[in-house]
Amino acid sequence: NTDIPGDLIVSEEVLADIAGMLLSSAMAWLARLNQLPLMVCEIPSPVSLAQGVIVSVDEDGVLISLYVVLEHGVNINVVSTNLVDQVTFALEEFVQAPLKGIDVHVQGIKVR
Repeated sequence: NTDIPGDLIVSEEVLADIAGMLLSSAMAWLARLNQLPLMVCEIPSPVSLAQGVIVSVDEDGVLISLYVVLEHGVNINVVSTNLVDQVTFALEEFVQAPLKGIDVHVQGIKVR
């Protein structure tokens, strides 16, 4: 038996870093796919992996809020769904965190 008694506790900061890395990766992938620059909305900590991510945890699970600015012409629904799918998969697969939800907040549309 390899089970060790105890609990795994993952901090909100670690969850935000994981979601932020996935957000950056997904936005870069979508930019290449659409040949458009997509960017994460700036929030107070610009050097953080968690830029554009807010995590809140309660007894019901983890709620992730992703804040993005999209390039004009992209399909907002497709981008949002892709971001939610990627973050959901990673958090369920790697961290096994109980997810309450993932919200995508489009903060603006960038026109070039």
